[in-house]
Amino acid sequence: MNKLKTIRLIYPQWQGGNITRLIPDLPPNDASQGYILGAHLLNFLAPKTENQTITIPISEDTNRIEENGIIDYKPILKQTKEALNIIKELNPDKILTLGGECSVSVVPFTYLAEKYNNDIAVIWIDAHPDITLPEDKTYNGYHAMAVTAIMGKGDKGIISTLPAQITPDKILFVGLRDWEREEIKKRQKEYNMKHLTPDEVSENSSKILEWIKNTGVKHVVIHFDMDVLEPNEIIPAVGVVPDGMKINEVIRVINDISKEYDIAGLTVAEPMPRIAIKLRNMLKQLPLMD
Repeated sequence: MNKLKTIRLIYPQWQGGNITRLIPDLPPNDASQGYILGAHLLNFLAPKTENQTITIPISEDTNRIEENGIIDYKPILKQTKEALNIIKELNPDKILTLGGECSVSVVPFTYLAEKYNNDIAVIWIDAHPDITLPEDKTYNGYHAMAVTAIMGKGDKGIISTLPAQITPDKILFVGLRDWEREEIKKRQKEYNMKHLTPDEVSENSSKILEWIKNTGVKHVVIHFDMDVLEPNEIIPAVGVVPDGMKINEVIRVINDISKEYDIAGLTVAEPMPRIAIKLRNMLKQLPLMD
């Protein structure tokens, strides 16, 4: 049998986040573009790999413009097309994505859905459900629209570029504890999307495995937003909502799934390396550094 091709995708997209007000201890541009450093830092910290590693080219233009209800719409659309073209040319069987904000899962997950003829389920490990729509007019960050984009809902310009859609019945939220707005709770019910709280997966992964079994799929893609983690243990992301999952619980959940199903894609997203950013800014101000 031919060996399955796996690629590592460094996808430092930052434009989907509109988060400067949430990180007042960082200068606005550093907060906005902290995802860039975060993606590269994840790759630096990750084990060395013999798999092909590709970096998606990302604009660093800070002239942020809202269009179609999405901040930085044009660079996001351009980068979506570029990422998809790169992945299609490489034609991998499996994709590890290191982001970047949450929307970095949209292209690899929809690519893999097409590749496996929709025989695929999504485990979205996150404190938030990311089912905002551009027309909500309440938040214009595309990273909060990542799951709706995967389902083929949202901006037509972006959705039309994606190779496939994944239906709500094949998406499970894990670690969900912050809906942010009542309309998001209602929308989740309207879409009939299931979720499990941190408490429901703290002891074992049985409810997740049962849900996957009921979908009948053979392949799974997993999105790991680091704001799902308990802030009293670690604060690696923007979000600091209490009562999250422990690091070992997330590791156990992902590995338990991998023992039973083919993991076609794994994304680690939303790193916001506050300390590294502050150290970088300190070093910039010292002599003999340039």
